[in-house]
Amino acid sequence: MKQETRIFHMYVSGILYGKLKAEGTQVLLCKLDVFSGKLGEWEVLSKEDNDFFLSFLKIDLMETMRKAALYERHLSGTGEFALEKERYTSEDGIHYLQRDVKFPNNKQMEEGRLIAVNCPVRELAAVLVEEGFEERTVIRLWREAWRDEKLYPVEYLGKFEVPMRDGVKLSADVYLPKGIGEAVPAVLVRTPYGKEEGCEAYYRYVQRGYAVVIQDVRGRNESEGEWMPNCHEVEDGDDTLNWIASRSWCTRRIGMVGGSYLGFVQWAAAASGNPYLKALISVVCAGSAFVDLPRRGGCFTSGSLAWAFSVSGKKFRPELMERDDWEEVLKIRPLTDIPKKALGYEVPFLTKWLEKSDYNEFWRCTNWRERSKGAKIPALIQSGWFDDNGMGTTEALEIVHDFPAGMRKVILGPWQHSGNSRYDMHGVSFGSSALRFDLDLLYFKWFEYHLKGVENGIEKSAPVEYYTVGEERWKTAENWPVPQTKLTALYLDGEGGANGSEGDGRLVFEKPGRELSDGYLYDPKNPVVHIVDMSENELEVPEDYTQEEKRQDMLCYTSAPLSQDMVVTGDMMAELYISSDAPDTDFIVRVTDVDESGRSIKLVDGMLSARYRNGFGKSEFLREGEIACLKIRTTKISNCFKKGHRIRMTVTSGAENFIFPNSNTVDGYHGTTVVTAHNRVYHGGVHASRLVVRIEEK
Repeated sequence: MKQETRIFHMYVSGILYGKLKAEGTQVLLCKLDVFSGKLGEWEVLSKEDNDFFLSFLKIDLMETMRKAALYERHLSGTGEFALEKERYTSEDGIHYLQRDVKFPNNKQMEEGRLIAVNCPVRELAAVLVEEGFEERTVIRLWREAWRDEKLYPVEYLGKFEVPMRDGVKLSADVYLPKGIGEAVPAVLVRTPYGKEEGCEAYYRYVQRGYAVVIQDVRGRNESEGEWMPNCHEVEDGDDTLNWIASRSWCTRRIGMVGGSYLGFVQWAAAASGNPYLKALISVVCAGSAFVDLPRRGGCFTSGSLAWAFSVSGKKFRPELMERDDWEEVLKIRPLTDIPKKALGYEVPFLTKWLEKSDYNEFWRCTNWRERSKGAKIPALIQSGWFDDNGMGTTEALEIVHDFPAGMRKVILGPWQHSGNSRYDMHGVSFGSSALRFDLDLLYFKWFEYHLKGVENGIEKSAPVEYYTVGEERWKTAENWPVPQTKLTALYLDGEGGANGSEGDGRLVFEKPGRELSDGYLYDPKNPVVHIVDMSENELEVPEDYTQEEKRQDMLCYTSAPLSQDMVVTGDMMAELYISSDAPDTDFIVRVTDVDESGRSIKLVDGMLSARYRNGFGKSEFLREGEIACLKIRTTKISNCFKKGHRIRMTVTSGAENFIFPNSNTVDGYHGTTVVTAHNRVYHGGVHASRLVVRIEEK
């Protein structure tokens, strides 16, 4: 019997990038040549092409075709399915969500037939769909948005040395839509990771009629100058925008796009007030040093070393993040010896970062929030509750808060720094709608409206879209913080001993009248563990802290079981009255969701060095016997604390894997001589320590 020939189409952001033909055990490929705009001839799918598309789309084409029959035999009905080390769940018998992996390859079935594979890739969505079934997938939305769409071949205009105001030249690759015959808006990408790496992800903008400029930031890859992260991005961004606007192929309307450092450089360029920057698409953007990384709360985030190692040379080396000796690396003293002992060479920017300093002019030059000239630039902001640069997004949200609704669009999901990429993350699993397949469609609509003036309704859509964990659904709001929330205080009460010990620390909704205090010994040589895998380079993942909370150097304050569901949405503020016999020490707060079994899952955290309780510009050391007030802002969340669950706040002074331990001396985290600190938290009466949260009103 003749075997059926099946043809699948590969789409990236709604654009056909190739076709697969399955004939028995043979798989053929005809791929798009973006530089001619034409599909090539059918050829046997090679390992080289398979590896390229696996890197680009996160779909293994060979494996998918090999297993198609397996999926068709076993993926039927609803429930959970396990096959060849893959796990799937389905609620509707059509969409089968791949669990436990980054960039899941979701299978879409129809009458026992595999019709599509859908994969979210942080800032785009890839779809492999059987010919003729496109309307059953997200491709339908692209076709509705771009009827009679004209796509352009990509023309590589060349590599250009863009002059900065101080004479340094930054290397940039320029791509144009071939044959368009007129000036076009430009999309600027500035990166420390090498402008050639992953450049194919930006061709989709060229194909839809934008110039694309991808530039190596100062001191990276092929650009001149000294690599000092974050320091030169306001001026360099401004100069680069002016250079692009002066080109004959540009309409002088420029947008910027990208995540993490690529998000930081957008806000830095915006801070300059450049008149040609007309739109931002800011994904998991990094923020100012003392609010975000690497000096969050005045501490030094040891967890950021993995990233620092990867960019320690002129070329990006991600393999340097993966080590099995991080525990030993973090113990190297003095800290300035870390690069040489761990990498074998000096890293100038790490040496500078590790200098003993309060907030000063060096750190100010990296602070786009403080340096902003107040220009209102339309911004689409995307981040997640578990993004370790989430505090940077908090700063961005504050900038756009008073913008007109059509000039801001916010999407906050149950995601980590790698973004829209997991249904299951450490201690938590999310619902079927947790991942989005329309983000890149929203990006294009944002640029089309703000750079080309195309009326597509994006400016009328909900200004804020956010996902509530526990309810497992998306919601909308007019602004952030969500207006339909009520500031509510939970006060510390009782004796906040370790979870499971003699202590009965409580969180209560009424301010206690009697004043109490709880103490613990903080030993910098044995700090509480911040539960992460350093090599993963994700510092804010949810995790089960039940066992860690049994330590004697962690105070626990827990609410009574809730009588009904309670949704908390926003960041939180811990107001702590503290004392210490040390001149300086750190305080770390975590808020967890404790279920009926006692499992305690971390949702948010915050930290502050006591010396900076009145600001980061000057160290003000504690005096023995002094009771001081610390205000510690946490990361963001929208979480439904279920009926019967409890809200817990913990207080400690160390977070191994996240921050270097404070020596409890005036030398702070630089101290090579460490002492044990006797730290106390006061609550009730005139020193009513509390946690202020935002509760959604029904």
